[in-house]
This record gives sequence, structure tokens and C-alpha cells, in this order.
Amino acid sequence: MTAKGMARAATIEREQVSPSKAQLVLSGLLLVASLLFFAPSVEAEETIIKSHGISTFGELKYPADFTHLDYVNPDAPKGGEMSSWAFGAFDSMHPYSIKGRAEGLSSIFFESLLIGTADEIGSAYGLLAETLEYPEDRSWVIFNLRPEARFSDGSPLTAEDVIFSYETFLTKGLSSYRTQLAKKVKSAEALDAHRVKYTFHEGVPTRDLPQDVGGIPVFSKAHYIANNRDFEENSLEPLLGSAPYVLDSMDVGKTAIYRLNSDYWGAHLPINKGRNNFETIRREYYADYNAAFEGFKAGNYTFRNEASSKIWGTGYDFPAVEKGHVIRAELHDGSKAPGQGFVLNTRRPQLQDRRVREAIGLMFNFEWSNETLFYGIYARPSSFWENSHLAAEGMPTEAELEILTPLADILPPGVLDEPAVMAPVSSMRQLDRKNLRKASALLDEAGWVVGDDGMRRNAAGETLRLEFLNDSQTFDRVINPYIDNLRRLGVDAVHTRVDNAEATNRERPPAFDFDVTTAFLQTGYIPGSELRQYFGSETADTSTFNKMGLKSEAVDKLIDVVLAASTEAELEVAVKALDRVLRAERIWVPQWYKDAHTVAYFDIYEHPDPLPPYALGNLDFWWYNAEKAEKLKAAGAF
Repeated sequence: MTAKGMARAATIEREQVSPSKAQLVLSGLLLVASLLFFAPSVEAEETIIKSHGISTFGELKYPADFTHLDYVNPDAPKGGEMSSWAFGAFDSMHPYSIKGRAEGLSSIFFESLLIGTADEIGSAYGLLAETLEYPEDRSWVIFNLRPEARFSDGSPLTAEDVIFSYETFLTKGLSSYRTQLAKKVKSAEALDAHRVKYTFHEGVPTRDLPQDVGGIPVFSKAHYIANNRDFEENSLEPLLGSAPYVLDSMDVGKTAIYRLNSDYWGAHLPINKGRNNFETIRREYYADYNAAFEGFKAGNYTFRNEASSKIWGTGYDFPAVEKGHVIRAELHDGSKAPGQGFVLNTRRPQLQDRRVREAIGLMFNFEWSNETLFYGIYARPSSFWENSHLAAEGMPTEAELEILTPLADILPPGVLDEPAVMAPVSSMRQLDRKNLRKASALLDEAGWVVGDDGMRRNAAGETLRLEFLNDSQTFDRVINPYIDNLRRLGVDAVHTRVDNAEATNRERPPAFDFDVTTAFLQTGYIPGSELRQYFGSETADTSTFNKMGLKSEAVDKLIDVVLAASTEAELEVAVKALDRVLRAERIWVPQWYKDAHTVAYFDIYEHPDPLPPYALGNLDFWWYNAEKAEKLKAAGAF
């Protein structure tokens, strides 16, 4: 089960969408890339690298003449439908506005100059761009567009569209994103119809900048102007993009169907071989998680990335499974944990004391929850880079101390002389008394003392009130025992159920109207400027992603160190130092993760075996088996 990951992961489909289809701009996790074999030339006394891709560190896996990605089936047939479910509803087809609730795949219409792969970290290859050129210091980059690139209506995609898209994101995109973009890019210009040049500001780390601008989605300038669009407003009419899929039809808030464009301009590219295999992709929306499962059992949709441990453990005994019509599989997931946790809103007065936040974290009993509620399928994260080589461990190393010691005066207690903060371990009883005593001592120390009624109050007589905001009925069974434990501690904890639209509005700026909610604090293997959107002080009051409202001078300085790292070794040390401090801030109560995709699907699909390490890819490189589908239809399976 995954909190809103259970509710919203189905909407966002983080695990199901390939890197090319993820909402990379919203999350700030723009496509990063890889270096390669190149032929240097001398131009204006600079060594200019011209390549089919770019890497943050090292070399690209795929040479310029590669024929297809290693993990795809280059002979996969085209056709059929992939259908899945989403939670709640939608009222927009514009994914880059905070207004409204966008359909979870509404970024599917857009491509970018560069695209990542599912079997490399820190690499990207030309998509809209055939090649790119840049000096060794990466102070600027030129993208050479493919002259055959077309929007889905057949109109040419030119440098003018790239610049217009960039300028629109710069002036009308999410405020936290455009702030970071403006700090990086000094100028953007169209050199001719098929060449775009970005020049970066001096004094900023350039390691990721070609990849950052290369990951900006591109849409049609002419269509935008002709339809009098406003980027900041939600709309049910998508912007015109160049990607393989277009909108086929929709029942607003209920169903969205995307259709493969038969005239897609990029079908011949090696990067696309064996991908985009379904004729249609359908999304069915459900207001209730259990109702969605019943819909799957009835064959109303055919693929389910199961996020409920209870259903996974007990629900798959229906006739379609017993007859072999439905496949139930655990497919290895090699990606890092998604950073899922209860987020504590430090803007609230009662949550500004680190000791209070630590006490709240002590009362969530993962061990009991995993055994009693989750059927033992989860592990618990402690790190923001869990399940990766970047997680801080034990005492800080000498290399970490070189970074951390100069910040000693502004670090949280224990960072320099104690092991990295770990999630607390509890007994198999719902209420762990040892953790209860420790939490009680912390709250006493912080000035929240127990009154005659058993509730904790501060010197002003105010109770220590804590509201959990939740939009998932299925998640009630996780929150309610946590509430019980907190109330035993004397915290005036309450559980507020809202619909997903209200949750979205209350969690976003400028409201930030919640005490505790579930969120994904996502980080990358090669973290970039998204760190400032998730954890930076300057975005704390404006970023959709910095739900905690974290303002830490130490974190800000460490983010700068991470962004300035010029080698993999430097990056690893810097990230571990940052991870160590973030964990010490006690801004979240980490929940759980698993290293497998738990999926169920009607036996009409095929997928590469093995899967690549960093994507499930069911919308990307799986394919439809028409012969199997006919047999199941004849059997009345769906």
C-alpha cells in the first residue's frame, strides 16, 4: 500500500511511465544525460564536443550508430490497447499549471530535445535534437534539431518553437521552477530554423545545464497563439506537441484515451525502436480504491500496478486468476526508493521544534504495520536516497566531515558526532512503550506537558494539535492506529478525510493548509536543481514540492556543494552529507518501499525479460499479443 502513492501513484503512474513520458518539468527532475565517443574540433580556441548525446559523468552506453535500446524488443508488434486505472478525477489536460487537476498522463503529448533511457544513470540522447555541441566547460550548448521533426498535426517543429516553449516556462511555469531556470540560463536564441543555442550564467555549476534545458518539453508556438492559450490556466484542450500519442477521446473526470499517431514523425529513430507499441492507452478513473479493484476483476481495464499490500496478499483469488486469464507477477525494481513518507509542515508553529517532529516520528510503528497490515512485503527507508549507493551510513566519513565541519554552527545536533539518523524500530505491539517514553521525554523538554485531561499543552495553554490530511479511504487503516498512538502520547491528533481535489488545493501554495500529509520527496541519482525545489529555503513558500516548508541554511549550502560536484566521487560524498543533514532535520516520517513491481494483468501482454533496472515500462516497451487477446475474449474474460 502507498498512501497517496496508493491513491496517486496510480494517477501519476511513476513506475509505469518511461522517462520520456514522466512529468519531468513538474518535479524538476529534468532529463540528464551522457558523454560519449566524440571527435573534438577547435573553434575559437575552445575544444567543442559534438555528439549524439551527453553524460554527466563517464561515457554513453550507446554509440552514435546504435540500432535500438538493449532492453526493448525491436520487432514488437504495434496494436492493441493498454488500459489501467487512476484515482479520483481530472478536469485538465494541462500538466504544467497548478490550477485544476491534470489527467495523469497529460504530459504524453510532448517531447524534448534529449531523452533518457531506462538502463543508464545520467545519460540522455538526442530526440528532437539530432546532435548537440558544447565546450568542455559546458558554458553553452547548441542543439541541432532534426529537420524531419513534426508536430502531431504535421506542421514543422523548429527552433522558434523550442525558444517559445522555453520562454513560456520561464515566464509562466511553476514559480519555483522558473526561478531556478532564470538563475541558470543567461540567453536562449534560435541561430537558424534548426539550431538553438543556450548560454549559461557565469559562476553557476554547468555540469547538468545542457541536460536541464535539453529536457524542457516543446510545444507549438503557432497553435498556442492561434488558440489564445494561457499557460497558467488549466484547459481540457491539450497544447500541440510532437510525441507519439495524441488525445483520442475523454469523458471528463472519468476516462481518457490516447491514440498512437499513425504519422508520428519519429517512429524511424533508433531511440524509438521497439517502443510506443500500443494503438491506444486508456485510463479509467475511480473514486475508491476497492471499487477500482472490482473494476479490474470485471475486466473493465487490463493492467494493474498493485499498491495495496492487503489486496496483493489476499485479493487475487478470483476466477480469472484461477483460470490463468490474469497474470500476477513480482518484477524486479532496481530503482531507488521514491521517498514516500508522512511530511511534517514546519510552517505550523507546533511543528517548528525539531524535538516535536522527532517525537511524532517515534509513534509510527512500521514493524507492527508491516506485519499486521502489509503482509510483510515492505522494507522501511531511512534515507532520502534509500536503496542506492548515495545513502549516508553510520558515522560521517573523513570526506563528509571536510564538507560538514565548516558548517558546524548551523548543523542540526548530532550530524558530526553521531551515526546517520535511522527510522526508529518498534516492537510487534501497536504501541511501543520504549518509543512512547522517549517521545514523552522529547515533548516534555520542548515544553509540551501533559495536563489533567491527558493532553499536552504549551505555556499558552494550547493543545499539541496535529491534523492528518488524507484523501484515500484505503489508507485509513494505516493512519488510524498512528492516530491512536499519538493520542496515547497526549497529542491532539485527528484524521481528516477529504476528496482528492480538496487535498490538492490544501497541499499547494499559497495555502499549505495541513499539518501532516503523505508525499514523495523524490531525489535523483545525479541530483540537480530539483533539490532547491524540494528542500531549498528560497522555494519554501512557493514550491509545490517543498511541502515541509524547510528552511535550512546548512541544507542550502550543501545543495550548492552537490550541484558543484564535478566527479562521481565528489557527488557521492556531497549527497551523503546532504542526506545526513536532511534526515537530522526530522522533516518526514518515512513510510515504506519495496524492490519489486507487484503487477497483475490480463494475459494479453508481453514484456522484455529481463526488464531494465530503472523502469517497469508497461506504457513504453511492453506490447500486445493479439492471439492471446482473442482467446481471452472468446473465453469471456473481458
